[in-house]
Amino acid sequence: MTVDLQHHTALTPGARRALLEVYADVRAPLLHLPNYSLPAFAERLDRYAADPGFELVLGHRDGTVAGYAYGTSVDAADPYWRRMGEPLPPGFTDTPVLALREIGVRTPWRGTGTARRIHDSLLAARPEERVTLMVNPLAGEGRVQRLYESWGYREFNSQPATADSPRLAVMVRPTR
Repeated sequence: MTVDLQHHTALTPGARRALLEVYADVRAPLLHLPNYSLPAFAERLDRYAADPGFELVLGHRDGTVAGYAYGTSVDAADPYWRRMGEPLPPGFTDTPVLALREIGVRTPWRGTGTARRIHDSLLAARPEERVTLMVNPLAGEGRVQRLYESWGYREFNSQPATADSPRLAVMVRPTR
């Protein structure tokens, strides 16, 4: 299944609308949870869209958004690093890192390589040398984390659980 990929470095109203629609579909079983609700996601999305290095990739097929991925650049001063459960190795934040904030693919496109194509397209022209993401290690009975491992990610830290989120595994890999 081929999808057409569109890159956005600003969150236009049309891209925002499309992303919210596909997010609601992808995360439908979780929307009742506070951290996954559509308003909570929209608030995070708007905040991240204002951050340095914001980029969104939308994958389209036959007029339907099949999936998405977006991220931002994080440097040593970014609050992202304060969420880590363990101290970071010396020098780890000396250069900016791409934080993959969210990735999702609608059910008909799962297992087709669409998520990987969207992911790789997001990373293709990034200036950062590394990309990091957070994943619930229990999601899909561990299948989601294993998928990221098959893409070259390795777990290097964790984010402690909060009232709105379970403990998350923090993973990293080179962008290329």
